[in-house]
Amino acid sequence: MPDVFEVLGRDHTEVKRMLDDLEAGPTAATGANEAALARRRTLLQKLITAESMHEAVEEEYFWPAVREHVPEGDALADHAIAQEQAAKQELDDLMAAHPLQDRFEGLLSDFIAGAREHIAFEEERVWPRLRGVITAEQANELGGRLRSAKRFAPTRPHSNTPPKPGLLKATGPVVGVADRMLDRMTGRDRG
Repeated sequence: MPDVFEVLGRDHTEVKRMLDDLEAGPTAATGANEAALARRRTLLQKLITAESMHEAVEEEYFWPAVREHVPEGDALADHAIAQEQAAKQELDDLMAAHPLQDRFEGLLSDFIAGAREHIAFEEERVWPRLRGVITAEQANELGGRLRSAKRFAPTRPHSNTPPKPGLLKATGPVVGVADRMLDRMTGRDRG
């Protein structure tokens, strides 16, 4: 069973690949045709889903573990959660935008910069500290919790939901089911 760092690391690798692909374009400004813009929008939808699920399970399980085990864990978690909340708002804005709109590329650029900063913060500042204070058994258990929770996690950002672990654990599965139903109804799940 993969431990917490492997589970989160796989997510980060997938997200970074999508960020690279989105940065590479093509864009409306570089003359992309309608089909290329549709592919870009589909990739963005996949990114939104991956990010939404990842951040939801981190807020349910990972950040509480950081708070519990890591000296200065509250400050680290507070900083990361503030980054995640800002990213959720940016993702909400991107969901409402179209690649032909002038604001789209600016929103996307801002999100990409913030996402890279957040990933670096986790991998370089948080993970080493957590690795130093938890056992391999605890890391495996936390990895299992993340994997299980992800199956039912929301697929949309929900920027207005407070990032409270108890609330997210109680409502997350219900919201996740509702998101998946909405994704099916709108065709968002067919990307």
